[in-house]
Parts: sequence; structure tokens; C-alpha cells
Amino acid sequence: METMETLVGKHLAKRGQTIAVAESCTGGRIASRLTAVPGCSLYFESACVTYSNASKIRLLGVSASLIDGKGAVSPEVATSMAEGIRRREGVDFALAVTGIAGPEGGSAEKPVGLVYIALADAKQTQVAEHCFDGNREDIQSAATKKALEILEHRLNPAEQS
Repeated sequence: METMETLVGKHLAKRGQTIAVAESCTGGRIASRLTAVPGCSLYFESACVTYSNASKIRLLGVSASLIDGKGAVSPEVATSMAEGIRRREGVDFALAVTGIAGPEGGSAEKPVGLVYIALADAKQTQVAEHCFDGNREDIQSAATKKALEILEHRLNPAEQS
């Protein structure tokens, strides 16, 4: 059985399309999985691990007022991250993830395990909220897996059940 990153790579390569990734709580795991696939240079452009708010502002163009108003872990910031790296890198698709991997940092409003995943292309940006259980490793792994699934679904909706 092929891995999700291999399927994604095949779809992108077949279409001649490219992707960039902006990661916060996953710390580069999505980029690592995508670049583990031989031939990924055909479709993988770049990744930014923007863990701090300052890096989200500086590297992705997320507005400080958006972060101040909505928080770094919000659908609005995830959307801005995806659109920012897509615009900056000139790619067909951009995937962005922001969340709270824990064990600290959660609150009643935004618990540990809360993750927003945004996927942008030229037509639209979709953002989804997820809440994953487990320790930091579990949350980061689950968020990475879900982000790749969302991307694969967008690239190949016909094969989804």
C-alpha cells in the first residue's frame, strides 16, 4: 500500500503542479514526509516552520492585528498562513497547520490538541478544525496525517469513499 505522501506526490507530478507548506505545531513533519518521496523536487517548492508569531508575520505576511485579535491558533491565521506561503512561493497549492501540541498552552477555549489545517489554491482556501487526543507526539503525528489526507482528497476527490 502506498503512503499518503507518495499518493500526493504522484498526483502533483502527474498534473505538473507544485506545493509549499507552512507549519507551526507540526514542526516540519509535513515537509519531511513530502520530501522523503523520491522525485519530490518535481512538485515540492518549499516549507516554512513558523513557530513564533513574529515568524508568521515576517515570513508569511500574517498580520499582527490578526494574530492579536484571533490568536495564532485560529482558522483565520491558518488561512493567512496558507495564502501567504502560496503567494510568496508562487505554487499551485499551499498547506498550513497551526495548533496546540501541548502539553502546555491549552485553555478552555483552545484546548491542547486543537489544530487548524488550511489548504489554498488559486480558487479557494479551505480550513478545517480538528481536536486530536494524546501527548505531543500523538498530536503532531495526527495533525500531519490529517493534513496529508486533506491534500490527497483535494488532489484526487474521485477516489474518496
